Amino acid sequence: MMQRDKHDSMANAIRFLSMDAVEKANSGHPGLPMGAADIATVLFTRFLKYDPKNPHWPDRDRFILSAGHGSMLLYSLLYLTGYEDITLDQIKNFRQLGSRTAGHPEYGHAAGIETTTGPLGQGLANSVGFALAERIMNARFGDALVDHYTYVLAGDGCLMEGISQEALSLAGHLRLNKLIVIWDDNNISIDGAVSLADSTDQCARFAASGWATIKCDGHDPDAIANALETARRSDRPTLIAAKTTIGFGAPTKAGTNKVHGSPLGAEEIAGARKALGWSYAPFEVPTETLDAWRLAGLNAGKKRIDWEKRLGSADADLRAEFERRMRGDLPVGLDAAITDYKRKLVADKPKVATRKSSEMALEVINGVVPETIGGSADLTGSNNTKTSQTKNITPGNYGERYVHYGIREHGMAAAINGMALHGGVIPYGGTFLVFSDYARPSMRLASLMGIRSIFVMTHDSIGLGEDGPTHQPVEQLAALRAIPNHYVFRPADAVEALECWQVALETRGTPSTLALTRQNLPLVRTEFGEENLCALGAYELATADGDAAVTIFATGSEVEIALAARTALQAHGHPTRVVSVPCFELFEKQSAKYRAAVIGTAKVKVAIEAAIRQGWDDFIGTDGIFVGMHGFGASAPIEKLYPHFGITAEATVAAVEKRLHGGK
Repeated sequence: MMQRDKHDSMANAIRFLSMDAVEKANSGHPGLPMGAADIATVLFTRFLKYDPKNPHWPDRDRFILSAGHGSMLLYSLLYLTGYEDITLDQIKNFRQLGSRTAGHPEYGHAAGIETTTGPLGQGLANSVGFALAERIMNARFGDALVDHYTYVLAGDGCLMEGISQEALSLAGHLRLNKLIVIWDDNNISIDGAVSLADSTDQCARFAASGWATIKCDGHDPDAIANALETARRSDRPTLIAAKTTIGFGAPTKAGTNKVHGSPLGAEEIAGARKALGWSYAPFEVPTETLDAWRLAGLNAGKKRIDWEKRLGSADADLRAEFERRMRGDLPVGLDAAITDYKRKLVADKPKVATRKSSEMALEVINGVVPETIGGSADLTGSNNTKTSQTKNITPGNYGERYVHYGIREHGMAAAINGMALHGGVIPYGGTFLVFSDYARPSMRLASLMGIRSIFVMTHDSIGLGEDGPTHQPVEQLAALRAIPNHYVFRPADAVEALECWQVALETRGTPSTLALTRQNLPLVRTEFGEENLCALGAYELATADGDAAVTIFATGSEVEIALAARTALQAHGHPTRVVSVPCFELFEKQSAKYRAAVIGTAKVKVAIEAAIRQGWDDFIGTDGIFVGMHGFGASAPIEKLYPHFGITAEATVAAVEKRLHGGK
């Protein structure tokens, strides 16, 4: 048990580093770090398993600051405990261009930042993936190598966001008992008292979803420690409702929204220094206090040494597999398995929906890559995300490979991110493409973080038919393509689906979305080749008989239409080539010479996609012909919809010949 005056000094170091950094930046959120400093001090000095000198060791506890606006709490902790990435100069450059100490914690900017948080609720939802990945890895490799907790500090805003319900109900259902969420229960949000907008009994809400709940005084170190001890022994995930005063120590602003998101001002900071007995200059931490923090970091790191001994004494094959999976390397046999399967596809020429092609590819992949963890948001039979290897993960049985996420698209995507961030697993999850709108904030964060999250989005166009415009994606492809660092794949057949999966698995720094059809499609890649053409983003699928007068670009289900239009146009004496464009983003990465050769010099350029035009002008120019959607879809059988919206080979031929003959 730590002496109270020592604890207070260590907590005050967090408070004053935070308020000084916010003041210098003239921007930021001092209230949470000041209010939660006691919680953080207890957690980092008495409980958390971490090593500032080896910050990425696999069996560390994960600490997630879901209330990312309070980032100075985390940066202060990382500096005080001795993480090399966060120096005092970094603290002084809080929120400045090029600093590691961004306004909200950014994954990859510094060791000790486990995930990017800021959009409220995301960290809480990520934590479900972290905790689930820990249990999956534990089931495979045992307590000796994998046995750690996931701690979350969440605010009122995190609990108000809808994603929190998706996350907490899934965690409760799966009984993820090594997940501990500490709620900074300070009753304040930006507008004022939480009671302005919310009157939820949060403990009752969590309890209703299968959580243990504990209430404690968030400024009493021993009460906090007792709550954490109890939570660590629970057979369920635990919410600790820690009652705090936002801006603790500020003489006139503590407990109000005025301390939430603005610098305190020189006068208030001077008053806080006096109230808390902190007589040091801005950014100065007394040697005795800094030494105590550094010692806490060193002591926590001793557990890593013990773990490394266990790793060293583990079975050689088990150790090698564990290390491979934590590095993120794929198994050696994957390339050969994909090549063999591609040869089989070309021989068999299956006519299947690309959602089925995806399932067929996964049957091969999941047989070779044991770390893939599949799932779906209650659309398993439609998304085709389950294979013979992926049995259901259930409460207490984490040694399987399939997650039934329920109707929780947003929570699923965030959990996938958490699993990818944890390491040791490669997660993918499915829903309908139109419901990417529900998952998009988490998909965007996957791109921002640069992680290997894979999203399987089926029913990708009006081709889904009778479910109608509520379910028919029109703008979603363009919207997802607009996200930086995000691969959007729309394969045209079983070979392309396999190649897209291969790229998604091999790409560690970019998440992928596979947009897949409901309707059956013929094989368009009828000749075998080892090269992954989809990795080029776009490639010539069919050449012109002579100098091309027409180039048709298409994706997915519309490649079939493009090929039919080519046949008709060439019969009419118009040499036509077809370019398949499975991934805009990969095409943009190719050399200027390659891109120019693929786009070509044909007089007439056409794009065919059962979606909106946005993005296609890079291929066809503003004067090119676009055959696609110009509004929402309709409820009807697919056979009626494509002709109704003019997405046919006949309509394409008519538009091209009109242009060739001088019309618009």
